[in-house]
Amino acid sequence: EFSQRRALKTPFIGCGDVLSYVEAEEHLQSHGVDSIMIGRGALMKPWLFTEMADRRHWDISASERLDLVRDFVGFGLDHWGADARGVETTRRFLLEWLSFTCRYVPIGLLEAMPPKINWRPRPYVGRNDLETKLSSQSAKDWIEISEMLLGKVPDGFCFMPKHKSASYEAPSS
Repeated sequence: EFSQRRALKTPFIGCGDVLSYVEAEEHLQSHGVDSIMIGRGALMKPWLFTEMADRRHWDISASERLDLVRDFVGFGLDHWGADARGVETTRRFLLEWLSFTCRYVPIGLLEAMPPKINWRPRPYVGRNDLETKLSSQSAKDWIEISEMLLGKVPDGFCFMPKHKSASYEAPSS
């Protein structure tokens, strides 16, 4: 009897692949969950929680996205320090994060709504050079973004992301 009463009070939390407020609401209303967890969606677009709170899609500009990257760098330097080691630790975490944020396709460029986390976007050019750079799948471009905020990388620097998106096709040789 105790376990049955306890089971009734145990929250059921849905998990997985939420990239829009529409999907969050669908999970809550249609799948019988009490709450949802957000993972990759928040890594790809950290403003997802604002969209959920406001119940709207946010066509965030490239400059607003760069401001978020700037904030990330500031937090990293505050945490790890602004010495050479702190800068390079911040850079490493920034580059890993950029390997997720580049998967975001701006709302104004989508052909259909709401976006899905596992869509394979067609190659596109952003509405300005910064948007194109932020959406690049190339680690070289991520390094250039890091250099805009943290200075030049050390000689011989190489970055290989730990996580590769399965929703993108491998570039042809």
